[in-house]
Amino acid sequence: MYDLIFLSDSAAGRRFDIALVGAILLSILVVVLDSVPMVRARHTDLMHMLEWGFTLLFTAEYVARLVCVRQPLRYATSFFGIVDLLSVLPTYVSLLVPGSEALLDIRILRLLRVFRIFKLTLYIEEYTRLGEALAASRRKIMVFLSVVLMAVLILGTVMYVVEGPARGFTSIPTAMYWAVVTMTTVGYGDITPQTTLGKAIASFMMLLGWGILAVPTGIVTAEMSARRNDRRRGPARLPRNCSACGSGGHEGRARFCRDCGAELPAVMGKH
Repeated sequence: MYDLIFLSDSAAGRRFDIALVGAILLSILVVVLDSVPMVRARHTDLMHMLEWGFTLLFTAEYVARLVCVRQPLRYATSFFGIVDLLSVLPTYVSLLVPGSEALLDIRILRLLRVFRIFKLTLYIEEYTRLGEALAASRRKIMVFLSVVLMAVLILGTVMYVVEGPARGFTSIPTAMYWAVVTMTTVGYGDITPQTTLGKAIASFMMLLGWGILAVPTGIVTAEMSARRNDRRRGPARLPRNCSACGSGGHEGRARFCRDCGAELPAVMGKH
């Protein structure tokens, strides 16, 4: 059961992953369609039946994952373990709420079903690569964001002084909000500069925003390229999962899980 659910290096494991990905996508489609009033009114019984079908399916999968790992509590408290629980819990909670009035409030919890889509990251390797690149470049991104925040603070304060409360810039936080909207080139238009100097500053911030938006993309892209080159030179990552917590993507030379510290299964063909 563990090989079937957690490993994808066999035909059965790949078929299981493909089937589960399909079920996740279909369940998300049901959630989206259920939010459309016309569809919900015409197909109430069908949507209810499909939702319970997916709930029971994912419940069985969640229980199977807990059964086949050595330390179920570790998996249950991991990120994907919590996602698994949140994806099925709201449907069961709705059964415990008596009265139709309370069901209007519990429907908010049913929105947690969209957490099922996060389970797709278990089966797509590129998500792991992107996560590694973001984690490796987090300090550079934090430095970049701090510079952006300083620019927003300085330019927002300048606009507060130049335009003033009479033109909508009633406080420095309001001016900072305008600066964020302007630098990200969103431009809601609820607050606009009226003076010539204010318009010149706004134009500068819009041009500055174009360059700023490209910086995080370049940082992450460079990190992804560096890691791709490292994998070509170093040992390849094998589809090895921890039998204790289910974490995957470990290097071929790794002996212990990077998340929980449990010993990893031996690489095939090695002792």
